[in-house]
Amino acid sequence: MTVGTRDRDGEPPAELTTVEAGMWQAFRDGSVYDLRAGDTADDDPHGRRPWGDDRTVRARVVCWLLLDGPPALAGRVSSLKLTGVRVSGSMDLAGGTVVPYVEFHSCRFDAEVLLPETRFTTVRLVNCAVPRLEAARLQTEGDLHLPRCRFHHGIRLTDAQIGTDLLLNQAVVNRDRGGRSIAADGLNVGQDLQAELLESYGELSLRSATIGVSLSLRGARLTSPYTRLALNAPQLTVERTLYLTPAGVGAAQLSGTTPARGTRVRRFECRGGIRLDDGRFGDAVDLDRARFVLTDDQEVSLRRVQVPELRFLGERPERGRVVLSGARVVNLVDRASSWPGPGGLQMSGFSYEVLVPRGPFPLAERLRWLAAATAEYHPEPYERLAAVLRAGGEDEDAREVLLARQRRRRETLPLGPKLWGYAQDWTVAYGYRPGRAAVWMAVLWAAGSLAFARAGRPGSGDFAEQPPWNPALFALDLLLPVIDLGQAGFWHLTGGWQWLAAALVLLGWVLATTVAAGATRMLRRN
Repeated sequence: MTVGTRDRDGEPPAELTTVEAGMWQAFRDGSVYDLRAGDTADDDPHGRRPWGDDRTVRARVVCWLLLDGPPALAGRVSSLKLTGVRVSGSMDLAGGTVVPYVEFHSCRFDAEVLLPETRFTTVRLVNCAVPRLEAARLQTEGDLHLPRCRFHHGIRLTDAQIGTDLLLNQAVVNRDRGGRSIAADGLNVGQDLQAELLESYGELSLRSATIGVSLSLRGARLTSPYTRLALNAPQLTVERTLYLTPAGVGAAQLSGTTPARGTRVRRFECRGGIRLDDGRFGDAVDLDRARFVLTDDQEVSLRRVQVPELRFLGERPERGRVVLSGARVVNLVDRASSWPGPGGLQMSGFSYEVLVPRGPFPLAERLRWLAAATAEYHPEPYERLAAVLRAGGEDEDAREVLLARQRRRRETLPLGPKLWGYAQDWTVAYGYRPGRAAVWMAVLWAAGSLAFARAGRPGSGDFAEQPPWNPALFALDLLLPVIDLGQAGFWHLTGGWQWLAAALVLLGWVLATTVAAGATRMLRRN
């Protein structure tokens, strides 16, 4: 009898080895087939100690059981549950339909596992050593669990359909020949994708993937010295939250819960670029304490993402850029120390509605944040910040932001308009501090009144009726353009006093013009 045929009564074929016959019976019984030796070093599937024939089964026998296995014993449900087993040869289930429950725990595979276009109920590989997992267009009704496994040449899950959860917690995944560690473009996960404490040495690709609940990369380490991107996930859709946050190490706990006191915490770390362009996130993108190690040509790119809350609370990148151009956010939760310096931030067209700073974030720091994002003058970021501050009831800060915009614009003007800008700034701060005009007017009025009182009564023209000489009214009549108080037209000054009068007239026009310009801007904003 050859492998692939069996007795009708379900007894193991004669050509099976003793180990395989034991696996056969365990499959019919639905029990765990455990071949561990009881020694930690000997049982480590990732160790260097060889596993002999006494714990080896052939991959084709495993495939036989899963695709056309014997009937279960009476009152039992057949399933394949292997622990501490070495699988020799390539386990090829491509295009098949596997009905029994499948679980490999602490197993060692000699060759790649081939599952393209295979249908499963639930598959669990826990703490296994696998050269490569090839599972494009895989479909599962339940979970696909791969925690603590080590994949020496990557994982392919392109266009896979996972019914409930995909678990990659504490997995170690090395790159394939194309530089990718996990190729999961078009992946669809019904519920959560958990990859906490994942170690990825290559590009993690999730282009156009859809996650039904949350995507957790808490405590993960993504490193890609072979490509520009360590996480490549444009057009990613996550119905709830993307977590790039810390995780507790070495303590059993529920995903997302606060680690107990004394638990060592490992932050999310990415050594390479991140691309989340055009992503859609239902609740939040959380970057709390995330660390980005970039080269000068790499980016943390969030172009055109849409998310109710962006928590930009990570460590400031020393190199590279953070790009938020075209992104749309409702709540921007940030920290002053998280944003990169000049030249490291781009946010043209970045829209946000509410600022929620964590820790001190004074207005001066916020203005430096805008300056860092605009190497060349552009009014839109200033106008956006002013609108958000005004909506939050911080009108004074909003005026300071618009004043900073005018000062930034002034630096781009030629000499003449620039000097006029300085005049407007010194007098009434471009109309955003109108109280200054009253102060200047009072000072000039007082100075002019004292000067003209000291000058004495000037000469007058041939008028039948002349008003009495009043130095204070004369100075005020010179300062106020358009309005005639009946003084300046009757009295004629000579010498230096004539120059003083001309200066008061000129200063009065400057004050009036700057106040009018400021009022026009305020009316335009309203």
